[in-house]
Amino acid sequence: MNDILTLMTPRLLSFRNKKGNTARLLLLGIIGVAFWGGLFAVSLRLLSYFQSIEELGNILAWKLLSMVMVIYFSLLVFSSILTALSKLFLSKDLLLVHAMPVKTYKIFCARWIESAVDSSWTIIIFTLPVLISYGIVFKAGLFFYILILLVLLLLSLIASIISAVVVMVTVIIIPPGRIKSVFVFLGLLLFLLLYLAFRVVRPERLVDPEAFESFLSYLKILQTPSAPYLPSTWAFDAIQASLTGITHTLYLNFSLLAACGGAMIFISLIIADAIYMKGVSKSQTARKTLRKPRVPQNPRVLSFLPMHVQAYVIKEIKVFFRDQTQWSQIFLILALIVIYIYNFKVLPLERAPIKTVYLQNILAFLNIGLASFVLTAITGRFAYPAVSLEGEAFWIVASSPIRLKTFLWIKYFIYFVPLLILTEGLIIATNILLQVSPFMMWLSIITILFIVPTVVALGIGLGAAYPDFNSENAAQAITSFGGLIFMMIAAVYITAVISLEAGPVYRIFMSGIYDRSIHMSQWVWIFGAFTLAVLISIFTVIFSMTYGVRRLTRISRRME
Repeated sequence: MNDILTLMTPRLLSFRNKKGNTARLLLLGIIGVAFWGGLFAVSLRLLSYFQSIEELGNILAWKLLSMVMVIYFSLLVFSSILTALSKLFLSKDLLLVHAMPVKTYKIFCARWIESAVDSSWTIIIFTLPVLISYGIVFKAGLFFYILILLVLLLLSLIASIISAVVVMVTVIIIPPGRIKSVFVFLGLLLFLLLYLAFRVVRPERLVDPEAFESFLSYLKILQTPSAPYLPSTWAFDAIQASLTGITHTLYLNFSLLAACGGAMIFISLIIADAIYMKGVSKSQTARKTLRKPRVPQNPRVLSFLPMHVQAYVIKEIKVFFRDQTQWSQIFLILALIVIYIYNFKVLPLERAPIKTVYLQNILAFLNIGLASFVLTAITGRFAYPAVSLEGEAFWIVASSPIRLKTFLWIKYFIYFVPLLILTEGLIIATNILLQVSPFMMWLSIITILFIVPTVVALGIGLGAAYPDFNSENAAQAITSFGGLIFMMIAAVYITAVISLEAGPVYRIFMSGIYDRSIHMSQWVWIFGAFTLAVLISIFTVIFSMTYGVRRLTRISRRME
């Protein structure tokens, strides 16, 4: 045990020795508490509403709890696989650690503990408000809150152990450098298939008993049992038994969880002692093969650009398609876009209590904000980490004869064009399905025409201002302090633009419906609101890119 604690000491000391991050931690803490509180409020309100439904309330609450536990366990497994792969086989300090006079299974145990903590703490924190709301609604005692914490910890332990064993066995078969890409692609594919199946089933019918032939068939669908051999099912049964007071069921399922966790630890240590060192040796000696780039050196479509700009564009395209974790997510994005559009197609507008002409245009206007937030998420995933992905080779860019300003604007336009086409296509497709008025169609197109360049500028500019050249993948860059700042500013900007346009759009739309004229003072107000939205967009683009260039220049000078 002392050897394991010694191996984990550098990680523990790294938290204590961090200085100068008080403001960042405070900001992150405030945002985390706000999100936690919002999730708790929504969960409490939803469960309270379920309790107001006679006979069906408890069934809906248990179904929701079952879904929460399945999703929790699934997220833990996927997160643990990626974290365990990095901790056990791809970390930079493995050569030093394995040179120590310590048994292999102890090194595995220390690495596994770090992996389990890293992969589960966030999921545990943001699952607790949902489970706490169950305790409040069902008036549970102190024992329930202790139980849910123990259950979540046991589920995290089981998920991390399963993931570590899967990774160790897979490393023996597949080169470690490719495993991460394989797991990411399979995870995205699995998520895509599950989400498509989820939408095809149309779960919104569960709140519409009229969609079923009888009340009994409705209850039968809601009470479909879960798989009895999954740890998430044992966790659900234990929590449900605690809320309903069925003591023997509680003890049985909690004992199953604890026994499974203990057995998995014992089995994993035996497997680690047998094959972990072989996997580490293979990961250190595996040779990376270089493939001949498929992108031509001078594509004709880029012939109008200067030679140095062509070189950077070609380099960005090559880097993007060489990284499977990058381009494989395009399939996920395309699938989500199809589902996004499909959701508008199945909207029951004809059954709404509001007139269709009002509802269609209201939804179209709100869809501008929704599509803008989708744009922000995609920008955060691809455009924001663009500078950070230069990695340790950034010194080549910094020492090249091309100015950093030109370098950032090249990256800006590389991501601006496809994101503009994507978002405009999304807006036009959904507006056609909603059959909106020509005014609302043109308003949506023009508004997105200003929002896209602004959000992309925020992503590139702030990504250059707060780069993380040590990040192993793009996901780590967006979860940094700069990524949080980008998401916050983008959300504030989108909210400001939508708020400025809301009043004038409503006035123009209602005047067209009731054939009323608009006074000169109102036209001044409308023109001023739209002009202010345009000026905010232009200012944000210029400020973001200028700020990014200035900060990146300082960083490059410190690297010299």
